Amino acid sequence: MAILRKLARPLLASTFVTGGLNALRHPKELAPVAEPVTAPLTARIPLLPEDPAQLVRLSSGVQVGAGVLLALGRVPRLSALALAATLVPTTLAGHAFWAEEDPERRAQQRIHFFKNVALVGGLLIAAADTHGKPSLAHRSRRAATEGRRAARRSARTADRSARLAAGAVSARTGRAAARARSAAHTAGKRLPVG
Repeated sequence: MAILRKLARPLLASTFVTGGLNALRHPKELAPVAEPVTAPLTARIPLLPEDPAQLVRLSSGVQVGAGVLLALGRVPRLSALALAATLVPTTLAGHAFWAEEDPERRAQQRIHFFKNVALVGGLLIAAADTHGKPSLAHRSRRAATEGRRAARRSARTADRSARLAAGAVSARTGRAAARARSAAHTAGKRLPVG
């Protein structure tokens, strides 16, 4: 599986690196296409730049950086999530097939839209890939289960110890009482009555 990851990650990242480099070189050409999506984004997220060309540069920079990191296998889960986050607005801006009037362009944009949807799916799979190690959620559930088991074992051990201690005290008390009765009985025979 490691060989498959080493091959698949660069293949998946290649489209983001090349597309991101192209967008970094020509952000002014892509800014008018991106504007319908960038305006609502910048209204909701005040940290983002309002200029569509700057937002295109930012997105393409993230795509190049995260694409290279994914291809090299460095922080691949975070890189895949970053790429997926940049791909959603890019897809909505660049491939809005529902807004096309021409049937041929609409069909072409639909193909590109669903190709990007498939890429998002691949990126989400890459983001969930734990290299065969258990996920954080799995380890958390397992630790909780082990904790509950240890607590039950401790409770059973404490209960068993308490019963044994109570039995020992009862046995000692019973033996002591029997000795006292026996001594009293013996003493009663020796004492003269009368």
